[in-house]
Amino acid sequence: MYAKRKQSPKGADAGWRPPRADGTSAPHREKKALVKGRTAKEDVLAVMRAYELPSKFPAAVKAAARRAAARMQHPGKRLDLRKKFIFTCDPVTAKDYDDALSLETDRKGNRVLGVHIADVSHFVTPGSPLDCEAYKRSTSVYLQNRVVPMLPEELCNGVCSLVPNEDRLAFSAFLTFDKQGRMIARKFAKSVIRSKARFTYEQVMAVLAGGGKLDRRSARVVRGIGQLAQQLRANRFAEGALDLDVPETEILLDDEGEMTGLELRVNDESHQMVEECMVAANEAVAKELWTRGVRILARLHETPDPEKLEELRGNLGALGVRCGDLSHGKNMARFLASIKTHPLAGTLAVMVLRSMKRACYDARKIGHFGLAKTHYAHFTSPIRRYPDLTLHRQLAAFVAGENAKMPQNWLDRTAEHCSAKEEAADGAERMLDEIKKYRYLEERGGTFDATVGKVAPFGLFVDVPALAVSGMVHVSRLSRRYVKFDESTGALGDGRRSWRLGDKIKVRVLTVDWGNRWIDFEGVDAR
Repeated sequence: MYAKRKQSPKGADAGWRPPRADGTSAPHREKKALVKGRTAKEDVLAVMRAYELPSKFPAAVKAAARRAAARMQHPGKRLDLRKKFIFTCDPVTAKDYDDALSLETDRKGNRVLGVHIADVSHFVTPGSPLDCEAYKRSTSVYLQNRVVPMLPEELCNGVCSLVPNEDRLAFSAFLTFDKQGRMIARKFAKSVIRSKARFTYEQVMAVLAGGGKLDRRSARVVRGIGQLAQQLRANRFAEGALDLDVPETEILLDDEGEMTGLELRVNDESHQMVEECMVAANEAVAKELWTRGVRILARLHETPDPEKLEELRGNLGALGVRCGDLSHGKNMARFLASIKTHPLAGTLAVMVLRSMKRACYDARKIGHFGLAKTHYAHFTSPIRRYPDLTLHRQLAAFVAGENAKMPQNWLDRTAEHCSAKEEAADGAERMLDEIKKYRYLEERGGTFDATVGKVAPFGLFVDVPALAVSGMVHVSRLSRRYVKFDESTGALGDGRRSWRLGDKIKVRVLTVDWGNRWIDFEGVDAR
């Protein structure tokens, strides 16, 4: 039992802060103690209180949402795409569908990818109660089995949800690609669509794998988009996009809110198909507006700081791994490709992640290091992100030949606000994950395989992949013998064996420190 959210390109723009360099898991600048509920069922409410997340919408906003939904009856002038084969692809548990896809071929044999996004801006007008509340929240927050939405249900699960066989208003991006997968044309239009099918990732993956039970037309279109997506993905990596294959997990809960285990978050070709289409649309809109002199809320991901890269180089060197100059995206991409088969591939990828800056919103700079994009912004999820809604409004004005520019001071203020709200949302999501894992470990304990993430004179910082948690083994809990730190090698040793960065170690849960958000382990051989 858990809430599903759209996945971002792995390791590149997930909107989260990488684990701290000391191996701890506290992500937020405010190091709040874990605030578990009196029972597991109350954990979500405890986290919502800690991060001041709203539990409901004000009555005036709910009433405004009902009035706004009636705007469906007044769509205005739009491109009619209701006869086109357009479909959605989402998790089985999804309740709202804010993006849809189509694929056609033009007269020259080029592929025209259609990315159709729910036209939230038609229903949420600037300065309205809905808009003010959406700005205040800025983002939807995903707390396992509960979502704190940016917009009321009347919109996100109602008129803005691209359900099949219903007329829906969209903002469509038509992206033309040549045989090499290069975007050679782009155009945008307000549209009305009628989704012909609601596919799940599992259904799409079956077709991409050569099987499946879709009808011939559906299978042909899905395969065509899947092939284009893999071409776009390969081109992106060739340009220097970072392929950080770090496994991500979802926490499984029982009916009482207790953690029962973890499920690996899949990133197969069906997920990649949707991801690549969204990345392409985001890039196209950002490039269209920015290159025409329209400042936007860009999705900025800057090059890592030189000192972070130097620290990374030193840590890699301690493992006997040479990395070269990683300040250039293509060099880092080649390095990541070179370690795919390394015995410590997962550890090395996490070390690279920890050297990265956090992606954010910015109205004065543009560019995305992780995705290797010169122009990039968020356009594809206006239901759950305010910057996307802002971009929709600017693109709508631009397409209509109107002034698409917004006051620079407003953009600056909004970029800072939305970045802070996103970081707080990430902190709340991670806090709840930690609470569930800490409850699990406190009640069950256990022995786990771990990897040394950092060595200090007083102990080892370790990562436990099976639970995606970190903690520490104090020197007194490593061995019954005297343990000494060797500055020349950066290792701890007791005369019989040593522990270095990247080493595997079996650990046992010793204590769970809720106040400091910390887990103490002991080495299994310490007794």
